[in-house]
Amino acid sequence: MAAVKIETDDVPCCPICLEQFNIPRQLPCAHSFCENCLQSHITTQTGKITKLTSIKCPVCRNSVSPSIKDRPTSEWATLFPVNTVLQSILPAKSKVYRLCDACNTEGTTAPAEGFCVVCKEAMCGDCLKYHRKQKISKDHTILSVEELDCNPENVMKLAEGFTCSEHHGEDIKYYCKDHKLPCCATCFIKSHKICSKVIDLKEELPAILSAKKPVEIIANMKKIESHLKKFMDMNKSSINNLETQVNGLTAEMKKIRKEINDVLDKLEEQLKTEGNRIYKEEVIKKKEQNHQCLSLIHAVRNSHYLLEAVHKYGSNLQKFLMAEKMTSQLHSYYNLVGEKYEKTETIRFEVQIASPIKSIVSLSLPELGKVVVRTSPNTVSLIRSSRRLKDCHVEKVDVIDLKVPTTGNLPCYSGVTFLPGDSVMLADFTNKQCILLSPSYHFVTSHTLTGRPWNICVLDDQEVAVSFYNWNKIQILSLIGDIIRPVRMITNKYNCHEIAAAGNGEMIVNGHCDDKKNQWSRINTRGEVKCTHQYDSPGYNCLNYIAMNNMKTRVYVNVHAKNSLLCFDMNGKKLFTYSPDNLRGPMGIAVDRYDNIYIIGMDSNNLHQLSSDGSLIQVVNTGVPRDPRAICIHQSKDILIMTNASDEGTKLYVYQLK
Repeated sequence: MAAVKIETDDVPCCPICLEQFNIPRQLPCAHSFCENCLQSHITTQTGKITKLTSIKCPVCRNSVSPSIKDRPTSEWATLFPVNTVLQSILPAKSKVYRLCDACNTEGTTAPAEGFCVVCKEAMCGDCLKYHRKQKISKDHTILSVEELDCNPENVMKLAEGFTCSEHHGEDIKYYCKDHKLPCCATCFIKSHKICSKVIDLKEELPAILSAKKPVEIIANMKKIESHLKKFMDMNKSSINNLETQVNGLTAEMKKIRKEINDVLDKLEEQLKTEGNRIYKEEVIKKKEQNHQCLSLIHAVRNSHYLLEAVHKYGSNLQKFLMAEKMTSQLHSYYNLVGEKYEKTETIRFEVQIASPIKSIVSLSLPELGKVVVRTSPNTVSLIRSSRRLKDCHVEKVDVIDLKVPTTGNLPCYSGVTFLPGDSVMLADFTNKQCILLSPSYHFVTSHTLTGRPWNICVLDDQEVAVSFYNWNKIQILSLIGDIIRPVRMITNKYNCHEIAAAGNGEMIVNGHCDDKKNQWSRINTRGEVKCTHQYDSPGYNCLNYIAMNNMKTRVYVNVHAKNSLLCFDMNGKKLFTYSPDNLRGPMGIAVDRYDNIYIIGMDSNNLHQLSSDGSLIQVVNTGVPRDPRAICIHQSKDILIMTNASDEGTKLYVYQLK
């Protein structure tokens, strides 16, 4: 059978080295890298963290772990599976040297000669003979190495049933609509048995598969590639423009030299040197950005190659699972492109000449003039995920009755957040403890605190920060598995009731400073204050919840006493105010992956959804509990959870954003 035909002259390339793949290893997030490139990336991560439990994918930055974590990190790359689909569409000279799986488990190596489609194992000649002699396996279908290489259809046969990433070897059989997760039988029993919408893929796959459109996903992947190329062209144009400006410095100086010839000779040389220095620095920066874009282009291209191959030759199950995974990738790609557009700047040179000219001879060169760099954002619309706001609605899917041990007081969950790995942590104000829940919202453990916790934010994969009511302390906790341990206590100058993660190990804290004003500050995990900004907030108020956008460039603060939401940039400049009549007693704030803003109205008993510019999308009045308090959103699964402070405070309310 003929090999798959690729629509371009290019072949899949590693996003790290930008070269043709050499043993492509696939991470759980579906991004693939050369084995050596991946191992180098893991080694770099090892140097930054004492005990490595996971790594960040170089493309999407999601945390991933190998199937066997207790193996040395120097072997981690080999623990991730070879991407057989990508491998099958590579030129023959780049094929991986396949080894016998059976011999490998015993610590020996032997070249593989064939593959058992039923057992899904590579085998050497001796193992194949033994396999054919066994009564239980004598009728199994065997594919030779030659039949497998360059033939995606045979690869699909070998990988017919995609297996669970959490439970090795178990086939995917179900799909949880509540959590948007494919799962095996073990996943269903442990985590999804109480979910309301779990479907049997074997029975309903043909119907739901029609809703997945790989052709449209591939078209969007190509659109992202086009945007990245456009970004690279912008950088190339910027380099040419900078070169023109640097050369123009000489012409400008000639006009001045008519009167101050001797002195300006030196000034001209200095300005040109400075301009060339800045030009070279900017060229290096822009080329590095283009290198990153090219890396991302290869990641995007690999994704649509992979989806194209699965869609053409795979089973319905494979098409559905791959389309599901690629849909998640698509959103992260749009956001990565938008990030690059948002950070790019145009540089413009200006020459500042000192006056009066009569005293020029007595001035030193720095006083005579210098190169001033002016930066301004490019006027390019941000490229974000193409989800239409009018199609987004909040649907209540479940009310979880939490079975949490307490000291006898009715819990009041004033803070809530999703943790890496999909667990949930709650701040129990009345019982002075934080609560850890499983991904299916079952109680796991609790940790007693010295004060009344108000809110929680995630700092990284292993640390969270807890703020307290009417206290100037922040508690840093470590979270390894199901174990919660206190790490250190940070002291702030003012009370810091509210807290939000600001990226790079920093936090935004919010508290009152007098009877008429509150303030928010950016601090690091050592308690060092980077900046502080005040705003009007009448009376002593600890109810002013805060949040940040995904790019960590905006701070959202509700002013409980004024029934308003304020938006600031990181310099403290107010960007907009939202204060409608039907928002009373605003409390919790959250931001979804599309930068839509969600505000709880505790006294108005509703949920307001805004776009990133503060425009109202909708007000949700149904399905909101009495006295709602705190909310958080799962960024990749579009799940919103909400707490309340009424006599139903032991419940957790779960919503799906659709």
